[in-house]
Amino acid sequence: MGFSPDQLSRDGFLGGALHIFQPLNGYRAATDPVFLAAFTPARPGQSVLDLGCGVATAGLCLASRVGGIDLHGLEIQPDYADLAARNARENGISLTVHQGDILAPPSDLRQRVFDHVIMNPPYYRRRDASAATDAGRDRANREGEAELSDWIAAGLRRTAQGGRVVIVHRAERLGDILTAVQNGAGGIEVLPIASRRNRPASRVLVRAVKSGRAPLILHAPLIVHASDTHQEGKSGDFTDTVKAILAFSSELNPNTGSI
Repeated sequence: MGFSPDQLSRDGFLGGALHIFQPLNGYRAATDPVFLAAFTPARPGQSVLDLGCGVATAGLCLASRVGGIDLHGLEIQPDYADLAARNARENGISLTVHQGDILAPPSDLRQRVFDHVIMNPPYYRRRDASAATDAGRDRANREGEAELSDWIAAGLRRTAQGGRVVIVHRAERLGDILTAVQNGAGGIEVLPIASRRNRPASRVLVRAVKSGRAPLILHAPLIVHASDTHQEGKSGDFTDTVKAILAFSSELNPNTGSI
């Protein structure tokens, strides 16, 4: 059926370099997919799968920074898959969108593996209460038949040996993420995301190498806002690192202490 024009907004990302159509009342991308793209160390010529791509914000942010990647997305909701393809066309970025379920992906996708598989899985368990009144948003935010461990297992199946799986999720699910990732990957890196210096992390970025053996690295947190307390009228008071990510999709590489 698709979204009608009055059901959509056209929102700027990366300082207006990227424009994304997304539903006004459905799932809407914010900073998490941008951080996910920044934490993905893709290089020109490599292949990337955005698992559960939604309207393709994460993948398109990554492609805006790294030219020449072979970008694919898998999305279960047809309306969102159509928007992902439209967003790629509107921004002049090559993206192959596969419509289907991570538990039973299309046959053409099952025949492929990728250098990087990125994902922003549903943040809430199936049993959790949801405040979403929109069915599409609820489906994007809350686990269905596929639980978090299923998402990670599906991502590892589509990751080439030595390739990376990259995840953004709520910090409280870190234990579940590590348990699932360790079934097929090593070289795990965890980057907590905290809104301010004196706040606990609310999100985590995790990346791991399929069949890797390096020890786990817990990085110092990425601090989003420069001030220690919220200041009225200064919701965009971002740290320099976050400013660079949100404006340019700059690569976030805590191993070098830089972006």
